[in-house]
Amino acid sequence: MKFPAIILTVLPLVLQYWDDTPVVKALKAHVEEVTLAQNEGRAPGSEGEKAVASYVRETFANNGIDVLSGAGGDVFGIARDGGDTLVSRNVIGYIQGYDPDLKDHYIVVGARMDNLGVNEMSVDGERRSQIFTGANGNASGLSVLMELAGQASRNSILFRRSILFVAFGSSTSSFAGAWHFLNHTFKKDVSRIDAMVNLDMVGYHSKEGLQAFTAGNEDLNHLIDELSSSLMPIKPTLIPTEPYPSDQQIFYAGQIPSVLFTTGRYPEHNTVRDTPDILDYDLMECEVEYLYNFLLALAGCKEGVPAFYNAPAEDKSVDNSAIAWSDCDVPPAFINNINPAYFLEKWVYQYLKYPQSCIDAGIQGRVMVTFTIGADGAVKDVHVTRSVDPDLDDAAVKVVSASPKWKPARRNGQKVACTITIPVEFRLQRTGRKRSFGINDITIPSKRVN
Repeated sequence: MKFPAIILTVLPLVLQYWDDTPVVKALKAHVEEVTLAQNEGRAPGSEGEKAVASYVRETFANNGIDVLSGAGGDVFGIARDGGDTLVSRNVIGYIQGYDPDLKDHYIVVGARMDNLGVNEMSVDGERRSQIFTGANGNASGLSVLMELAGQASRNSILFRRSILFVAFGSSTSSFAGAWHFLNHTFKKDVSRIDAMVNLDMVGYHSKEGLQAFTAGNEDLNHLIDELSSSLMPIKPTLIPTEPYPSDQQIFYAGQIPSVLFTTGRYPEHNTVRDTPDILDYDLMECEVEYLYNFLLALAGCKEGVPAFYNAPAEDKSVDNSAIAWSDCDVPPAFINNINPAYFLEKWVYQYLKYPQSCIDAGIQGRVMVTFTIGADGAVKDVHVTRSVDPDLDDAAVKVVSASPKWKPARRNGQKVACTITIPVEFRLQRTGRKRSFGINDITIPSKRVN
């Protein structure tokens, strides 16, 4: 029997739809809703972002999740240079833990709602619009978050700690939603947040697969390694460098152990080609299952929650007496780079937080920070050798102290501890409202001639 050509064309699509699991169908429905053309790319503070926030809220409620934000979301404003205010919102879902001693401790799972919006342009005198639908960035992460929240809600009796699922608004505007959540909405209970999980760009099928960036947190790395040794549908790869900045930076600046799950950068990133057809929904389904088990382990541990900083044990087999940088045969390396400017660029200025008190007072300057990189690679003995202001000093010491391990220096073939001094710049723009950080050239002393 011969079938008409139209049937032969449509039939595979129908069969594929029928073969979709309930989770895949739900993920596709979420992505379709989030990337609707009428949402116009979900620019921060736009009506499209507001519509997506309403959809997330409705999805949470339909899954039996308590929504802590009001009908319009947890609204906040962002002052802009022109004097007007951008109004955005977060959506916060809550699942209470069962353990009476731990239910007031929280794991935050976040994903950003917004994207780049619309680009207006003129072609041959004709006005045209380009919509940045942002299917992978970040309808994928937001959709996985909603399905993960639903699965956690159906099995809430298994979680010792409480879970907060947060859809962040205005993430592309300096992570404003995450900042508002920590510094306003949840300010009084920040100390009770035991860890943060961020989902950003998780739907692209690449050879690297799902990746996890923990900023070198030993406890989170250990948990990921443990899960990878069990029967999981997917095993993320731990990566040493942050693939791109996202909301976990705000939590890390608050000294909260944080992990970013992502499939990494992709050719369609921040282009109009970032559409739903590039997503791998089977991969996203596997991620939901993996993340559920990860969350169960993270929220379910009775003791031993992730520490922000693990003090290393002293290694007696190596020389722990610190020598000068210039006396090293092989200098210490941060992520395989011996230039201290690389440490400033990839770590210090990624996580440095300008104290609000200094912004208000217009205080800026260069703080000189000296620290030791131990023979085990750990950063220790961090102190200020040239001060500007106590609050600036504290901010500089805090971010350097939180550094992941370095590759230790060597002298005469042996690992040794060495000291280094770096300049941490704090600069204000003329308005006094915004902050910026700069990297000045660092002169590395030449090797000392004995």
